[in-house]
Amino acid sequence: MIEFALLAQEMFNTPLAIHPRKAEIAMAALAEKLGITQLVRANGQLVTEAMEDDEVFVTSSSRSRSADPGYDLVAGVAIIPVSGTLAQKTRSLRPYSGMTGYDGIRQAFLTARADEQVRAIALDIQSGGGAVAGLFDLVDTIHAARGDKPIAAILSEVAYSAAYVLASAVDPGRIYVPRTGGTGSNGCICMHVDMSKAITQAGLKVTFITSEGADRKTDGHSEIPLSADAYDAIKADVDAMGDLLHETVGRNRGLAASKVRGQQAATFMGAAGITAGLADAVMAPDAAFRALLAEIA
Repeated sequence: MIEFALLAQEMFNTPLAIHPRKAEIAMAALAEKLGITQLVRANGQLVTEAMEDDEVFVTSSSRSRSADPGYDLVAGVAIIPVSGTLAQKTRSLRPYSGMTGYDGIRQAFLTARADEQVRAIALDIQSGGGAVAGLFDLVDTIHAARGDKPIAAILSEVAYSAAYVLASAVDPGRIYVPRTGGTGSNGCICMHVDMSKAITQAGLKVTFITSEGADRKTDGHSEIPLSADAYDAIKADVDAMGDLLHETVGRNRGLAASKVRGQQAATFMGAAGITAGLADAVMAPDAAFRALLAEIA
């Protein structure tokens, strides 16, 4: 229930930087507990129950929190795992229950940066993105560490949206993507679920009572239809977050923010990501790791 509450909080009424397919997977995980029997895309196509996530679920029960730095040290390289849905905070330094917390990534990164045995840092990324909250502060921390120790992003397969923004913070020339992997989806999205009709059909009536002068207090609540004013307010926040995302990726990759925005949140497979300015080399993860080792030898 703790993971359910956390995921629900991260998914609703807050800007997200997440690939649409990943958003559908996360929503499908929440659907049963929310009493939703069917998910439908904007074009009317059903989201099938058979859709499954391809991320690895890692538990931390066998690891000691006091001893685990949050990364694996291999030949002088600290490998920080970044997988699943990205959230502002989780209960673990490493991926846990299909999520990775920015707090865990930050702690692992800072520990690796201070570790004398660590000669380079590699983000091992397989993620469709996640929450905006906490993302840009973490990205700025990694970006500011450039020039200290070599920092690379090795994609196990994909880094979309928030995960790509994270990858973009590493050293120039060190984003490695497999030929079937992907980069991009650089934009923000916010989901609102209108449950008012379902509540009415269930014979229930919801009344919000707000204090004087707090008329906008109910903006975005799922129990009532989304008003035009509420939509405009949420859209303004999403646009502002999108602008920050485009500017951050542009800064990190030496691209104009307008060029990143002009990609319209498209995804790019393998070498197409290099053409788009989002990746630097097409390599399988093991080859990318060997290339990084050769650089620091």
